[in-house]
Amino acid sequence: PIFASSLLLLPLTVANFANSESLPSWLATTAAMLGRGQPLYLFLYAALIVFFAFFYTAIVFNPQDTADNLKKQGGFIPGIRPGARTAEYIEYVLTRITVLGAIYLVVVCLIPEVFLSNIGISAFLGGTSLLIMVSVPMDTISQIQGHLLAHQYEGLIKKSQLRGGKRRR
Repeated sequence: PIFASSLLLLPLTVANFANSESLPSWLATTAAMLGRGQPLYLFLYAALIVFFAFFYTAIVFNPQDTADNLKKQGGFIPGIRPGARTAEYIEYVLTRITVLGAIYLVVVCLIPEVFLSNIGISAFLGGTSLLIMVSVPMDTISQIQGHLLAHQYEGLIKKSQLRGGKRRR
């Protein structure tokens, strides 16, 4: 969503910095059509979110490497032969997950855009802001829980070492 909104707001930013009389007509028209809440803006925003979801997934995750690592470590997916068939299956599952994730991102990012444009609020509270406001506290809570759990295990390990040390014969 961040890359998509940045690309879409670039013509509008250029148009705002330039004098309105000195702008070429095509840039003024493009800036008007790409204004927040406009149908073309919403369509391109959704398309760019989907594009960047697939682009990022292709860069970050390599199904062939994952299949090779599974094979080297003796792991397998039940019903799927190790090697190329595993890579194909992982690619298939990855594509389906990416489609669902991209649709989710589009919905989360477009609902605030449509809502804010219909009520006429100029504040920028987009889907990216919502994602950050929800994911940061969730990540913080999970990290705190992980640290608390580690300290519980640390106490158990110390107790077991003490008990083991007392039983000398």
